Amino acid sequence: MAITRQDLEADRLRTTLCSTPVASSLLSDADVERSLRQTLSHRPELPGLDGDVWVFGYGSLIWNPMVVHTESRLATVHGYHRGFYLYSRINRGTWDNPGLVLGLDRGGCCTGMVFRIPAHVVEQEFRVLWRREMMTGAYHPRWLRVKLDEDPAAPAQRALAFVMNRDHASYAGRLPDARVVACLQHACGLYGPAREYLHQTLLGLATHGVDDPYLARLWRQLQDCDAAEAGAAACPVATPRAVSATVATCPDDALAATTHPHETV
Repeated sequence: MAITRQDLEADRLRTTLCSTPVASSLLSDADVERSLRQTLSHRPELPGLDGDVWVFGYGSLIWNPMVVHTESRLATVHGYHRGFYLYSRINRGTWDNPGLVLGLDRGGCCTGMVFRIPAHVVEQEFRVLWRREMMTGAYHPRWLRVKLDEDPAAPAQRALAFVMNRDHASYAGRLPDARVVACLQHACGLYGPAREYLHQTLLGLATHGVDDPYLARLWRQLQDCDAAEAGAAACPVATPRAVSATVATCPDDALAATTHPHETV
């Protein structure tokens, strides 16, 4: 099921999910609207933008913003960093085999993209964003201070960003690389495979000249696990050497997470 902007405008995703077992994890329409209104009420007045606002993307928004915008630029947020901190049981996984998606968590810094939303469509475009990012309340919408990378002398701006809600049931915390890779390798949800989410984010950043060592490291480890699985499939009778190679490439906790996905729920 490919999710389009038209699906979000018509709120089709919520309508579909309300008749499934995940319905209990969704915020009510009233809660979603309340969150949207509160965020709009704190909308900053930024000099030189004539009422326009910035939205900061650090994951899928980089390569698939889906919102009307008149400008996009590289920008850096200080005080938050990007990591696979949110179990995904709808978009990039299922309840039986959860994937992971990115969230902003405290500490460090994060380079991503900001998108300039015209003043006259801010509420319309934010509603699309809320239907995409705020269905379960896993994020807190925040107006963060950002530095536009292409103009280091310019004063800091403020941009809307979705940061981790650490109290949410799907908050994963800081997982070892092996567990992250195990969750990304085979999980797939309504938006597609979890591994595609990682790959597209890497490509989106690289297109703008940004190297993220953390994401690149995970991608290399994911490919190593793929190679180990392919080798095991080509040689179904596992020799001690083959078993040792597989364990060395995919450590015990990664293998356990793949075999017993409920342990990550």
